[in-house]
Amino acid sequence: MTMTVATSRVARTTSSRAARRTKILRWIAVHSLAVAAALFFVLPFVFLFLTALMSDQQALTRDLWPSTWHWENLRTVWNTPGFLTWWKNTLLYAGLGTVLSLVSSIPVAYALARFKFRGRNLALMVVIATMMLPPQVVIVPMYLFWAQQMHLTGTLWPLIIPMAFTDAFTVFLLRQFLLTIPKDYVDAAKIDGCGEFTALVRIVLPMAKPAISAAALFQFFYFWNDYFGPQIYASENPAAWTLSYGLESFKGAHQTNWNLTLAATLLVMAPVIIVFFFAQKAFIEGVTLTGVKG
Repeated sequence: MTMTVATSRVARTTSSRAARRTKILRWIAVHSLAVAAALFFVLPFVFLFLTALMSDQQALTRDLWPSTWHWENLRTVWNTPGFLTWWKNTLLYAGLGTVLSLVSSIPVAYALARFKFRGRNLALMVVIATMMLPPQVVIVPMYLFWAQQMHLTGTLWPLIIPMAFTDAFTVFLLRQFLLTIPKDYVDAAKIDGCGEFTALVRIVLPMAKPAISAAALFQFFYFWNDYFGPQIYASENPAAWTLSYGLESFKGAHQTNWNLTLAATLLVMAPVIIVFFFAQKAFIEGVTLTGVKG
């Protein structure tokens, strides 16, 4: 009897291990493509992080792991003359541009989604057409306007001020989501005495938080990474440079210091990665829901 009990226990242990091994192998088989894609995207960031913390001599070798960790590289980049100014300019450009684009685009998107008026479809077609128009096509007349009429070249205001007059992509994205909100909510609010603007602020906007969050993230990432606009309007004034344009200047001044160049790149990328990490749920939800109807 003792031998039979011991044999049964060994058999159960062996079967449980085999089941666990089969479960692990099945998980690997199912998620192998996802794991490979994750490694494909993560490994460049790992390489960037490790190289940014190497010494000058090791950064030029084939070593993939720092022999000594040089955290002072980040402090050296941060203390570079002008780097803090680039940060402030980028925060101003990305933050103010995002707020202005949302404030100006939400009423337009709400009107295109809810109001029935003559020419509504034509207005929507114009919005979509402006999304297809490359900025390089109109850059010459726009530059002449801001330089000769407004005298604002050498600053970031030619890039910020237009955001107060709506953004085509933000209007389209928000409209697609507002179409999914039942009209009964707005009608019930009007019966209770709310006007159109009050219903928009108190009823529609709280329900549209996923789409607003997605639009805000899209705009913030675009402004943060924008290189073409600051190069055209602010290149003549180093005090108005953003991180994307200043990083190019930093790279030119440190061509052989790859550790410092990648440390600067890491500091430029870190805010975007952190923001997306904490807001990815709202971002994915907003992008998914905006394509439900329209």
